Amino acid sequence: MKKFIKNIWRYKALILMALPGAIWMIFFFYIPVLANVVAFKQFRLDPNGFLASLVNSPWVGFDNFKFLFQSGAAFTITRNTVLYNVGFIVLNLIIAVTFAIIMSELRNKRLVKLYQTMSLLPYFLSWVVISYFVYAFLSQDKGIINHWITGHGGTAIQWYSEPKYWPFIILFIGVWKGIGYNSIIYFATVMGIDPTYYEAAMVDGATKWQQIKNITIPQMAPLMTILTILAVGNIFRADFGLFYNVPQNSGALYNVTQVLDTYIYNGLASSGDLGMSTAAGLYQSIVGFILLMITNFIARRVDEQSALF
Repeated sequence: MKKFIKNIWRYKALILMALPGAIWMIFFFYIPVLANVVAFKQFRLDPNGFLASLVNSPWVGFDNFKFLFQSGAAFTITRNTVLYNVGFIVLNLIIAVTFAIIMSELRNKRLVKLYQTMSLLPYFLSWVVISYFVYAFLSQDKGIINHWITGHGGTAIQWYSEPKYWPFIILFIGVWKGIGYNSIIYFATVMGIDPTYYEAAMVDGATKWQQIKNITIPQMAPLMTILTILAVGNIFRADFGLFYNVPQNSGALYNVTQVLDTYIYNGLASSGDLGMSTAAGLYQSIVGFILLMITNFIARRVDEQSALF
């Protein structure tokens, strides 16, 4: 105990620096975890407040989870959430790395700053604003695309009633919005590579593609692995603004645009069933945690095998 107190006093400056963040984590992450008990209750509001509601609501065990999985919605929202996130992970990795390498090869620094600024602008736009941009293109009556189609003798498409187009639209808009932000850290990594590697490669007659394949990408591989693991940890969490605002929450598109986050929101907003919504959220967190641990384990094994060779 004395040693513990001595260490606290010894590192008091560091502890004081970390204290605000620790308090924020406790109040907004760890304490709310206790409210997951609502997933196992038939939640009923009590006039004496939330805690009284929590205590007095009857236990229903796994009934909320049964309702979620028996409703048929669980498969659809899980499929959409996982497949979209897999698509985002793959596309963001490939496009962000490619964009970062292209930027690093430009010799005009003003052009690099211009391109990076232009690519970053969408990231700072709200999904509400972007949803109106998308609507300006896809509106049936006034949309730019439909005007072009009808102007060439075609028939206007009811974009917000045709599910088959939306997987591509969602992926395109999601990647477009994040390309600038996702490429920054890769660009910084490329710029931090020792230039003597490239000088030695040029002396040996390596082409630009060979330099990228044998120097740039291997140097970026650890960072790519870490960011991919973090992304897989959030594979059960979707961008609510993208999936709710851009498709305009159209019921005709639910089969291809509804994910866990929008399902939880719509379920709570329409039915007010807090127990079922909490069960969906808990299911989302548990599966995401399991996937994160599995991915981390696989990455470690791959790293160990690579070290042997």
